[in-house]
Amino acid sequence: MRTLIPTGDPRQPVAFADEPEPVPAPDEALVEVEAFAVNRGETFLLERPVPGWRPGKDVAGVVVRAAADGSGPAVGTRVVGHPPAGGWAERVAVPTRSLAVLPGAVDAVRAAALPLAGLTALRLLRAAGAVAGRRLLVTGASGGVGHYLVELAAGAEITAVTATPRRGARLLELGAAEVVHDVADARGPFDLVLESVGGAVLPVALARLAAGGTLIWFGQASRTPVALDFFDFFAGPDNATIRHFHYEGAPYADDLATLVRLVAGGRLHPEVGRVAGWGSTADALVDLRERRVRGRAVLTVGSDR
Repeated sequence: MRTLIPTGDPRQPVAFADEPEPVPAPDEALVEVEAFAVNRGETFLLERPVPGWRPGKDVAGVVVRAAADGSGPAVGTRVVGHPPAGGWAERVAVPTRSLAVLPGAVDAVRAAALPLAGLTALRLLRAAGAVAGRRLLVTGASGGVGHYLVELAAGAEITAVTATPRRGARLLELGAAEVVHDVADARGPFDLVLESVGGAVLPVALARLAAGGTLIWFGQASRTPVALDFFDFFAGPDNATIRHFHYEGAPYADDLATLVRLVAGGRLHPEVGRVAGWGSTADALVDLRERRVRGRAVLTVGSDR
């Protein structure tokens, strides 16, 4: 079986190799991969890959072997999946609790763009509670998660922070009320801040909270540690709250099915900035790491270009 494995070389992060086909556990289905998405977090992990690790958490394809325990979809079913690893391959074993069936209206490319970013956005907003009528600030909004947040947070008054006017234009189309290119230009106060950049951005965003507001910290895309002064924090918005969030936890199947249903119904639009054959995966990873891709990058298996 052909698969992509880490090289440790930042200029060419992955290369093709031949490996045995995975042997599914009783609660796993074997999926023939049609398309997979790459994530910026994976580009960081590829800088110093753990021996034996095989990247790939966002896949779409067809079940070629159903789970032995009888759970999950039957052979021949089109699915989207979120395996723990190994998805950049011709076939991958996926727990049935991490699979959702795809209707004919949702193609493999858009489906592959859903799992990690879509699950993060959906669960983040669920953790935040009702957002309708609230003022919401989203940092790092031009990435895959940011696009989904803007669409899913219907009813909120959203200010999106993104680097360029070109990226901001799409966020306005998706429902943002305002786009700024520096968090310092965001006109608060905000009831809720969804923060994924870290570094110098978080303290500035925190200062724009309304009294009693909440900042949920779910990423550090800048890769720069946050320096938060204790006295500045307590001199800021009264009763402000900082919360940490990570999307992992409960089984993914139901939430994946929700995302698929929203796409099929035209209520959610995966922002796919690049589609290419999986022979171009290394280039896509470098461009994603260097922020040359807007939204998601999806690679199609079976086509090297």
